[in-house]
Amino acid sequence: MPVIISVILIPVTALVILFLLLYYPADKTALDAMRSDDTVTVSETGYGYFFDGPTDHSCLIFYPGAKVEEAAYAPLLHSLAAAGIDAFVVRMPFEIAFFNANGADDVLSTHNYSEWYMGGHSLGGVVASDYAAAHSDTFAGIILLASYPNNPLPESLTEIQLIGSEDLVIRADMVNNTETNSPKNCIRHIIEGGNHAQFGSYGSQFGDGIATISAEEQIRETVDTIISLIGDRTPEMQ
Repeated sequence: MPVIISVILIPVTALVILFLLLYYPADKTALDAMRSDDTVTVSETGYGYFFDGPTDHSCLIFYPGAKVEEAAYAPLLHSLAAAGIDAFVVRMPFEIAFFNANGADDVLSTHNYSEWYMGGHSLGGVVASDYAAAHSDTFAGIILLASYPNNPLPESLTEIQLIGSEDLVIRADMVNNTETNSPKNCIRHIIEGGNHAQFGSYGSQFGDGIATISAEEQIRETVDTIISLIGDRTPEMQ
């Protein structure tokens, strides 16, 4: 019997280890966006990366999608910081947000902003929504990219959902089935032609739909939508 158990456990353990080690790495576009420029300073912290733009009023804490390297979101967060909302992307052990669900604690304890937003992509958004719900007095809202709240969010939070029309990883029916968890002021924006993976910059994702717009267009519309909905709340941008 012990021999049989060992025969079963060895390949199962190997598969688990393989799953934990494999992930979607950031592509060249993302790595280029990790460089500082005249508008945004990009720095590595003990808990991820900080995109520090020209304003200091609003900030987004961002949880990456499952098995996606955090640097893959550099084009999105760099653009967002340049437009007026600073951003932190939190590093996740094995690239899974569940393993560092309270990672935002480190950001909040070391930085001061007048207005905080929580957010994330895919599974990262689900975990981020739970954190925001548990700390609703801290956040003005939550920004979910190809994601949804798994548990009810308080009405005090402004929820923004952005979903690609060609996303086959997080389908519309999955989002619709969780509508009751969203506050009444939830704003949902569909990016026509966008898919799941193009919120980040890590190539194609297994099971995803084929985008009919470029990754640059999807990120641009994402940033423009976020800024149009919450950017006018930032005094420096008025």
